[in-house]
Amino acid sequence: MAVLSARQPIDKVLVAPGTDATLHARLEYVQAARNFASRELGLPDNRSYTTYADIKRRYVSWNVFAAPAFSIEPKQWCFPIAGCVVYRGYFSEAAAQRYALHLRAQGYDATVSGVPAYSTLGHFADPVLSSMFGWNDSQLAATLFHELAHQVVYVADDSAFNEAFATVVEDTGLKRWLIANNRLNEWQLWQLQQQREQEFAALLLHTREDLKAFYANEKSRGASDAERLFGKQQRLGELKFEYAQLKQSWQGYAGYDRWFDRALGNADFIAIATYQRCVPGFERLLASVDGDLPRFYDEVKKLAHQSKQVRQQLCR
Repeated sequence: MAVLSARQPIDKVLVAPGTDATLHARLEYVQAARNFASRELGLPDNRSYTTYADIKRRYVSWNVFAAPAFSIEPKQWCFPIAGCVVYRGYFSEAAAQRYALHLRAQGYDATVSGVPAYSTLGHFADPVLSSMFGWNDSQLAATLFHELAHQVVYVADDSAFNEAFATVVEDTGLKRWLIANNRLNEWQLWQLQQQREQEFAALLLHTREDLKAFYANEKSRGASDAERLFGKQQRLGELKFEYAQLKQSWQGYAGYDRWFDRALGNADFIAIATYQRCVPGFERLLASVDGDLPRFYDEVKKLAHQSKQVRQQLCR
């Protein structure tokens, strides 16, 4: 309610005498991208992202992810409307950290991640948040497209399906937006960043599969907790070495260094698996309808009414 009560129509902020030039320019960019989303991408034309809220903090919320000490399967939390998801969100960082400590005391691996933006799935008119302005223009537009995509299709209890769908809409929408506005240099930079993101995600997903196999191994299951912990930490240590090698191919790009600047655990692989694992399947589905987004939405809506087992075939 505090976030929603801070909303101001972007039109009014743009003409307010106290609006500084930087905020003015970014809100004009948001307006143009928001209009493009409805006009060219077939995304909902409603009040979402037509208002601005200065929340006066870096993140709007904080998500807690958790998994058992010797499993990569995420803990889930279930809620009305949203269904079951693989995170628990807080509007207070201190509260999120306290809950993570509580989970660790129960034997879980738990991590806390700040969230600059989220969607209420169209139940409320989501504002553009000041926390989103830490991003460059490309990431800002991409996030608008991603969050609006959740209003097109959302399946309760299937986070991987929802996030991969929205990610493909985000990438496709951004490419069309930047090309339409002759911002080809930004599109090239985005492609480079996406290539790095895919390589980073592949590294993490490979490690996740190794851990999954290690935990399921009969010899591992018969070992003591101390022995299993040693094996786990050994594989996580190898991940840091593999990342150092990957970074060399990026000519020293260090954008993911902070991800490794902490003790790692099973919970740290949940977000990347949720957002990325099913993306190739959705990309193939979009290509099968010749990149026609409305037809793509129709096909995804059909899948949304199928069983989870049928939907998961898209992720293979």
